[in-house]
Amino acid sequence: MESKKNILAGNNKFNFYLFILIYFFLTSFSFARDNTEGTFTDLKILDKISSKNSLVKLRNGELITFKDLSIKSLKCKNSQFDDDPEITAYIQVKDLTDENNNEVFVFNGWMFSSSPSITPFDHPVYDVWLTKCY
Repeated sequence: MESKKNILAGNNKFNFYLFILIYFFLTSFSFARDNTEGTFTDLKILDKISSKNSLVKLRNGELITFKDLSIKSLKCKNSQFDDDPEITAYIQVKDLTDENNNEVFVFNGWMFSSSPSITPFDHPVYDVWLTKCY
């Protein structure tokens, strides 16, 4: 009598381990990708007249009003490198006191935490800095 090996059971075991390996490989990349983009943005706003700092927390996509400014953060990202962290955010700011140009943004673009002078926020009363993305 010849002995037969159960080849199907060996194949199923191999396929199961391969599936588990691929699953963990794909989920580890999705966690790393989600870690770079945030849903909240923190801005520090300096009132140049009173010399007071205020910390403003924004949920991306929502519009808030801070004194005479209307601020909206559309997207924020953290860098993937730990040695020199960089935070970037796409910010739109309108001045509510300017009634003539109600449709024009005072600032509309990317803001960088490490070098705010690349795209400066130019306003006579307020200075805005990007501090955090989470």
